[in-house]
Amino acid sequence: MKVGIDALQFDVPKIYLPISILANNRNIEADKLTKGLGLEKMSFLDVNQDIVSLGANALLKLITQENLNLSEISKIYVGTESGLDNSKPVASYILNLIEQKLGSNALQNCDVVDLTFACIGAVDAMQTCVDYIRLHPTKKAIVIATDNAKYDLNSTGEYTQGAGAIAMVISANPKLIAFSNETGVSTESVFDFFKPKQTITKKAITGNDSNENWFDILENEITISKEQPVFDGQYSNSCYINRISAAYDHYKSESNQKEIIFNNWELILMHLPYCFQGRRTFIEIFAKENPELLNKQEGATTKDKMKALSKSSEYLDLVKNKIYPSEIASGNVGNIYTGSIFLGLLSALYHCATENQNLTSKKVGFIAYGSGSKSKVFEGEIQPEWKNTILKTNLFEILNERIPISFEIYQKLHRKELSNSVLEPKNEFVLDYIEQNNPVLKGARYYKFVE
Repeated sequence: MKVGIDALQFDVPKIYLPISILANNRNIEADKLTKGLGLEKMSFLDVNQDIVSLGANALLKLITQENLNLSEISKIYVGTESGLDNSKPVASYILNLIEQKLGSNALQNCDVVDLTFACIGAVDAMQTCVDYIRLHPTKKAIVIATDNAKYDLNSTGEYTQGAGAIAMVISANPKLIAFSNETGVSTESVFDFFKPKQTITKKAITGNDSNENWFDILENEITISKEQPVFDGQYSNSCYINRISAAYDHYKSESNQKEIIFNNWELILMHLPYCFQGRRTFIEIFAKENPELLNKQEGATTKDKMKALSKSSEYLDLVKNKIYPSEIASGNVGNIYTGSIFLGLLSALYHCATENQNLTSKKVGFIAYGSGSKSKVFEGEIQPEWKNTILKTNLFEILNERIPISFEIYQKLHRKELSNSVLEPKNEFVLDYIEQNNPVLKGARYYKFVE
């Protein structure tokens, strides 16, 4: 029995910042970001948007597109690293919004939970649901990847920002892609990128030596939780390479394959924290699988030979045919953390569909990564109905309809200095308000659907 992704949909903010504008205002040569990293546009949340609204919008589109019977949905599993609460999962919010729109208690027998492991959390959620469907083939499960990749202003991660959500139906006999039983895994606990709870003394804020009540905080320490991560870019890149290389080797072992397995992959889908990350790092696996080709390259050192190999016709052909299709949407959206590898899948399939390529029965390789750190490698087989299913998403057309914002508006949105949204919402869920007065509901988030 085949199990995998039956269909998917997406949602991204309707506004974006052109990368060239960011570059000009940060005194960065624009070509370093556009030609060097593949970045063109950065999706950014409007005032009335968050990861709940993005996830709910993506799921509502998916339900409508596939005419899903809600009673068949057994699970809604969310992968995110942008959680809004230390207890209440994003999945429960999304369930509530769908019920508001499509029927009270329509999903009350549905299991929901969030899974968090940096950018690989949605892959974990998907594989958990795949295993469930293998045991319960008449059921369906929903997996949602929803995130807001936000970095400090003027930081080295600023130009990689993005926001978006991907929603997927996991089922038996899927229309899009069926997954292999084997998965390669590599895990190591590191601090390459994380979002710690940090503390500051109350005195540092109030100036008072006494531990007085301050906004209902009785402790002498105040916890600070930032959307922006603590990260070391170069170290994280090294961790990425180490994990994907080890997971690739483990997958070869688990699947008992001796040959160069990526030669059998029509497409290579990787986690893309920025557009060209995949092509810049896959060279390590390519070189390891092609030692003779590496040794033929000019250069006095291995580093020189690797650089030459990355510019060789053999590697550039691989990038063009197997990696580039997944980069198209990434360059126009930015990093969306847990959803990035699935945005790459959507981008690659949509591109191939519009180019009228025949992918039926072809294998594709997934190379996922999450900081902290873990990588998973596995395969999928494209199913006969893939083209008609993927074209329903209107991916490139929707991305082209978005509205650019100015650098001034971007900075105000980043600093949360705007009280009104840049665009009027239409046919979408939005954040209505956050309760501030009722002591037993303080901080509760409320949403609405705007026709």
